[in-house]
Amino acid sequence: MPRTLEPGGLDQLPSPLPRRLATILRPELPSLAQEIIQEIPRALPEYDRPMQSPYGQALQIGVERALIQFVARVSEADPPTDRHDDTYRRLGRFEAHEGRSLDSLQAAYRIGAQVAWRRVMRLAARHDLSSTVTARLADALFAYMNELASLSLAGYMDARPAEVEDQRRRLLQLLLRRPTPVSERAITELAELTDWNVPEELTLVALEPGAECVRGALDCDVLIDLSMDEPCLLVPGMPGENGPQPLSEERRKMLAAAFPDSRVAAGLSVPRGYAADSLRWARQALTLVTAGVLDDGTVTSCEDHLVTLWLLSDCALIDQVARRHLATMDDFEHGQRERLLATLHTWLTTRGTAAEMADELHVHPQTVRHRIKRLEKELGGRLTDPDDRFAIEIVLRAMWLRGRRDIASTEYRDGR
Repeated sequence: MPRTLEPGGLDQLPSPLPRRLATILRPELPSLAQEIIQEIPRALPEYDRPMQSPYGQALQIGVERALIQFVARVSEADPPTDRHDDTYRRLGRFEAHEGRSLDSLQAAYRIGAQVAWRRVMRLAARHDLSSTVTARLADALFAYMNELASLSLAGYMDARPAEVEDQRRRLLQLLLRRPTPVSERAITELAELTDWNVPEELTLVALEPGAECVRGALDCDVLIDLSMDEPCLLVPGMPGENGPQPLSEERRKMLAAAFPDSRVAAGLSVPRGYAADSLRWARQALTLVTAGVLDDGTVTSCEDHLVTLWLLSDCALIDQVARRHLATMDDFEHGQRERLLATLHTWLTTRGTAAEMADELHVHPQTVRHRIKRLEKELGGRLTDPDDRFAIEIVLRAMWLRGRRDIASTEYRDGR
């Protein structure tokens, strides 16, 4: 599966590299370019073509310009990039026109980085470079190669025929179709047409309407449909020994890079037949993000909020449970009722002493003891019956979460 890390370059380093490195590196560029150009066809047979051919010339130009630009970044704060960037987008478009995935091109980038790094290590020893400078140079080199891979991915995506994008959107809809299941044959045939490997596990991601997507940041195996009223995308996953694996940290970073100005919510990783459930949970999580109940930054994962999603999945039912277990509390004045329920929530969730609960509630311990006696009087045996006590704890937790949502919504409306 083609993968890139976040786009990055030398301008993202905490401090600039010593400019004298450019003087050390520049004389090495012609021989280093030849070494890389020879190594890539040797490792990747699909690139074993005559250098006089259009593809051979494109490879040579790509390698030479990459090395020249890298050294320019060491010696200049902000070298021009227009022609440079277009070169690597063109390489991605060439791969698309050839009908290949980006696997080979990204492997070529990795080989180029490895060959260049071997040369850097020899230079470091020859010129007595410190380990700190060498480490920073390594970070810069591999970040730069990832940047080139991202540019090629953008070119690849731009060059893909429109019908392939339509077919991928249709494939996403087939995987989400309910209640009538889609035949495996229909999914497999459409996947073959779009050069997509059908995964056993997957994760659906809910997007905000109108979300702007940086397509070049998405991995090639992601299916996306931004035309829906509630847009979404699908991230393939890998099955694990103990069931579907949660969305990886690299995939989360990919989503954050692809939607820098929007918030997204990832559903649970599930077997392929449960894709619609994953999207349903993701959309519920995104609703809670919008309401202010959840706040994880750009990417929210349902894996991190299972209990909250469960408790707020049916607020009307929670109200009914509350009526059955807390009806006797309705006789109290509103403020007193809220204080008693807050004490009950703390009591059930912490099982702390009166002094510990008093610290959390910011009241005197004697006040806590008085409230507990009132609660025992009003709720009676419900607090000693395991099933009733469990139901009350669930209701209080859901009410507390819903209260957070209501407060956040009010603050949003009031502009606070």
